[in-house]
Amino acid sequence: MTAPAGRQAGFDLGHWASRFWNRRVGGMLWRNTVVSTSVFLIGLGVLWLLVEYANMDEVIAAGVGFLVANTLHYLLGRYWIFAGSDRKLASGYLIFLVNAGAGLVVTMGLFWLLITFTPMHYLVVRVIVSVFAGLLVFALNAALNFRQV
Repeated sequence: MTAPAGRQAGFDLGHWASRFWNRRVGGMLWRNTVVSTSVFLIGLGVLWLLVEYANMDEVIAAGVGFLVANTLHYLLGRYWIFAGSDRKLASGYLIFLVNAGAGLVVTMGLFWLLITFTPMHYLVVRVIVSVFAGLLVFALNAALNFRQV
């Protein structure tokens, strides 16, 4: 199949930008930001407790905190951020966990790089990393899981 004149076959940035750049998706992103911030603080608390009181390695503790936060995020996301999704609960949760896995890879990789090669405190690093992982997971869930964009 050939691409229409003026368009390359494959990834079309304009197509994806038009799907994500509108008021409705902006509202979802706002709700996602509220939920993400709330569950992130819970995950950050889990990270802090595990490092400071359980003497767990910072990288492993970051992963545990990330997974706790993402489970809460799915429940809030399903019923508020992406309300009205036709996706079934169990299959949606499974896809959410796969998407969270992609976010976990980004989180753990960037977290490891920054705590290994910079003098930044692990909690500051976790905040920075969350922006990148959070946007990736939002986009994956909006487009592939809840099919809202």
